[in-house]
Amino acid sequence: MAGTTLLDVKGVETYYGNIRALNGVNVTVNQGEIVALIGANGAGKSTLMMTIFGAPRARAGTITFAGNDITQMPTHEIARLRIAQSPEGRRIFPRMTVMENLQMGASLDNLQHYAEDVEKVFSLFPRLKERIGQRGGTLSGGEQQMLSIGRALMARPKLLLLDEPSLGLAPLIVKQIFDAIRELNKSQGLTVFLVEQNAFGALKLATRGYVMVNGNVTMSGTGKELLANPEVRAAYLEGGHH
Repeated sequence: MAGTTLLDVKGVETYYGNIRALNGVNVTVNQGEIVALIGANGAGKSTLMMTIFGAPRARAGTITFAGNDITQMPTHEIARLRIAQSPEGRRIFPRMTVMENLQMGASLDNLQHYAEDVEKVFSLFPRLKERIGQRGGTLSGGEQQMLSIGRALMARPKLLLLDEPSLGLAPLIVKQIFDAIRELNKSQGLTVFLVEQNAFGALKLATRGYVMVNGNVTMSGTGKELLANPEVRAAYLEGGHH
């Protein structure tokens, strides 16, 4: 299953001012995998996601993507290498329609695939097709999350970074989003790196997972291994999911 290494994070340290948020983090994502990063709120998961994208920058360590050292690269150049991000809080363009939001995600050098890519997003999320002319800000939270992922997919990414895609959504919508991620991975071989507080859903979906505590990766394994791990269960899975 594991192909070549697509993303390699080695010894990364990130600071906010003088406060160290990441303490020498090591994470790898291989081509074709879904890798989940779980941990409590404030553990540093989103910081790692943002550091991969160059804002904030790593003060130590290296980040390599598809053989390119991207540690000090500007964010727009990182995006050009076909890493796309669906950030925490969805950050769609609220005044633009669904269609305009998708247009914003399309990469300029791939416009010949534009119509085909829009169709792919609509077949994945039929709800968006029904809302095609509606402003982003008037969509439900779940629809906004679908739009955020759809917009990221328009860039035809080699790697999709998803930051807390299930946050604040009803369980049924979360299931739809996770099913869509699974489908993308299966049918298109899309590599996904997923940051999630919903440890149960994320680990069920993931090929492999990492656990982050206070800016350190404390554990890693296959999704199944982590789901079965007593420490992981006690810390993240108690409360109804067994």
